[in-house]
Amino acid sequence: MLTTTTGGERRFFRLMAVPLVVYFLVVLLLLVADVLYLGPTVTLRPFSVSWEGPVRFWETVTSPEIRFALGLSLVTSLITVLLSIVIAVPTGYVLSRRKFFGSALVDTIIDMPIVLPPLAVGLSLLVFFSQPVGKWLEAHGVKLVFQPAGIVAAQFVVACAFAIRMMKATFDGIDRRYESVVRTLGFAPWRAFLVGCLPLARSGMVAAAVITWARAVGEFGPVIVFCGATRFRTEVLPTSAYLEVSVGNLHGALSVALLMIAAALVVLILLKKFGGKANLV
Repeated sequence: MLTTTTGGERRFFRLMAVPLVVYFLVVLLLLVADVLYLGPTVTLRPFSVSWEGPVRFWETVTSPEIRFALGLSLVTSLITVLLSIVIAVPTGYVLSRRKFFGSALVDTIIDMPIVLPPLAVGLSLLVFFSQPVGKWLEAHGVKLVFQPAGIVAAQFVVACAFAIRMMKATFDGIDRRYESVVRTLGFAPWRAFLVGCLPLARSGMVAAAVITWARAVGEFGPVIVFCGATRFRTEVLPTSAYLEVSVGNLHGALSVALLMIAAALVVLILLKKFGGKANLV
């Protein structure tokens, strides 16, 4: 059946689109400002073009410090993604399919890292490793405080909560009848999960992995509190930007920020292409 748009509907949607246009322009102008700040400088009278900005950008992103931070960011964030997905898939499935005593409390506590201030997460990690359990772990080889391995822990605590929430939403959207049909064929519960449910959750898993990676690679607060920002040891891209700002090098900080912006654009493209209908929290 064909529908026609009345004049009142057009006026209504134009009015509702005003906030959309405003916020779109805010984000676009911020991105354009970043690019122009690092781009070539053009002088009209007399006409000249200075390539100092792009040259400094290239020198910054290819410096040994930034290359180390980029490599460490990639390695730690990928490890965080793998750990998060391993935890998030079964956890999200249980929270989606079973209601048990205290499930509401468990669900709420799991969501806490999403709403906690990043500083609080880093401080909580420091406090934990100053307690007897944390000291026992350190005495038995689990050394994370101000160590590169601690970056994974700081990223994981926050990023995994997002992955769990996305996987729970994914499993909530999958009809349980698929698993029931597989069970009627004589399959064990774990086979029913692998055959009747997990393939349907593929797009949600991809979306969870992409968002978890984006969250992990951009994590700053917990990382700098729990691991510090030591050059060639615990320096990742967000802390590199902080170190550049702390010495007054705005150009260097913005160069690092543009690297993270480029990564964010890639993440969004991958999410829209492979994430299906999976939504954020």
